[in-house]
Amino acid sequence: MISIQYGVFLLIVCLLVKPVGAYLARVFAGERTWLDPVLRPLERGIYRFARIDATAEMDWKLYAGCFIAFGLGGSLFLYALLRVQPLFHTFDPLFRPGPLTPDLAMNTAISFATTTTWQAYGGETTMSYLSQLALTSQNFLAGAAGLAVGIAFIRGLARERTRLLGNFWVDVTRATLWVLLPLSVVIALLLVWQGAPTSFAPYAKIALVQPAGLTEQIIAMGPVAVLEPIKNLGTNGGGFFNVNGAHPFENPTPLTNLLEMLAIAVLPASLTYTFGRMIGRPRQGWMLFAVMVVLFVGGLVVCHVAEQRGQGLAVDGVDYAASPQQAGGNMEGKEARFGIADSVLAAVTTSNGATGSYNSMHDSYTPLGGMVTVVNMLLGEIVFGGLGTGLYSLILIALVGLFIAGLMIGRTPEYLGKRLTVPEMKLIAFYAVIAPLTILPLTALALVTGPGLAGLSTNHGAHGLSEILVAYTTSMANNGQSFAGLSANSPFYNVTTAMAMMAGRFGLAIPALALAGCFAQQGRRPVTDGTLPTDTALFAGLTIATALVIGALSYVPALVLGPVVEYFTLQ
Repeated sequence: MISIQYGVFLLIVCLLVKPVGAYLARVFAGERTWLDPVLRPLERGIYRFARIDATAEMDWKLYAGCFIAFGLGGSLFLYALLRVQPLFHTFDPLFRPGPLTPDLAMNTAISFATTTTWQAYGGETTMSYLSQLALTSQNFLAGAAGLAVGIAFIRGLARERTRLLGNFWVDVTRATLWVLLPLSVVIALLLVWQGAPTSFAPYAKIALVQPAGLTEQIIAMGPVAVLEPIKNLGTNGGGFFNVNGAHPFENPTPLTNLLEMLAIAVLPASLTYTFGRMIGRPRQGWMLFAVMVVLFVGGLVVCHVAEQRGQGLAVDGVDYAASPQQAGGNMEGKEARFGIADSVLAAVTTSNGATGSYNSMHDSYTPLGGMVTVVNMLLGEIVFGGLGTGLYSLILIALVGLFIAGLMIGRTPEYLGKRLTVPEMKLIAFYAVIAPLTILPLTALALVTGPGLAGLSTNHGAHGLSEILVAYTTSMANNGQSFAGLSANSPFYNVTTAMAMMAGRFGLAIPALALAGCFAQQGRRPVTDGTLPTDTALFAGLTIATALVIGALSYVPALVLGPVVEYFTLQ
């Protein structure tokens, strides 16, 4: 039964890659789609209102500048709104949350504007309905901006002898209107059908049948089904409720769980086919998709085995069966209606997909099970990945492997007829070191300072290190998951995680766009007998090995001191 659940998910993703990828290629090429009669007039109206020349394209510098300005503008808007939140309670007159502290408002604004949606607050107890809707709107815009950068990167490899990568404002508009908005409407209706609420009704007060110190329970209401689709489609992940997808209003049934996992994976996975179609070489796209599937299945197997066996939990008194494993698997922190299989599927999908939503508490996973989610993020979320960002992260890993292979055969490496010369390799190397130079120093700072250690309220030792490592890893990866045992709502963590979010969003996108600009200016060299094929199973294996080696060289010491030590301690 468990293998069937995983198999059905992967089968659906594989079946949707080609049609969805082809649709994305048509949308960003400006070709006709079935939504054009409705959306074309609206698109033209937006351009007229914003005074955008849709025919004017941008070089990588202008494209990156617009991307940065768009993100910073969204951050400033959210920060201002969150600071004056108590003034706006028209939609929910019975619930009036106070203002967010400056550091928490700053962290939350940057979090949603970078698609990280790291939540150092409880959604239903901290945010008003208006604030939740503002965060939802930023989910659309930030997700569309990430997709636009991914498309611009593809254009850099597809074009020849030009400095132009497209128009950022046009790409964002089309990503919002043709991709994210219609899919969100459809998924929202399905969620309402399954029981997710969508209203501005006041929070319900229910008298308890058997009071035990409390006489009533307050049940949060709100436009939940409006926020839920785009949090997954835009690889955002921030939930309406504090427990995210574990709450029955956000994720009522196993069917909605599957639907939300598909919303996370299908668009990023389909970009591999979009890539192959836009460069005119579909086999290249399928090779990248095969790499993603292999790594996804590997993580799924390891995480499932670790959680199903409950490795080492018996020594803590969880279960005293004759075997050293927990009978029935590790169900701590998991919803009974999802069980281990659906929980693991969500954990692996969201940690791979730059979407920090969750339906179980990863802090309660076994050391090896929890480590899988961390490794997925440390590898750069190259499996499906963020909307747009996952594709170019994987391609850059492939380029590192290609460069190494080129040195072995004594030839200048080429990818799709584009040469990897000194400027290109400098950008690739810079991209590769940004993450470890952000995650590891910030983790070390938290481990040796009082404000950093103060966040470890309950867990210390190896698990405490893992909690801190995850905080900065998920921020750098623009993912937003957490090992929730860390008390992160403090000035120290609000400021330092925001720094990691900015590095993960802009520090990675800028060199990727610069690399796309370099490739776009080159001509395309013909294939010769000395050209290394990059659409074969051999090159797919080289790409996987490169990803694992780069990750190991950067992060193995931190992983050994955290989850690996914890694993052996529990034995």
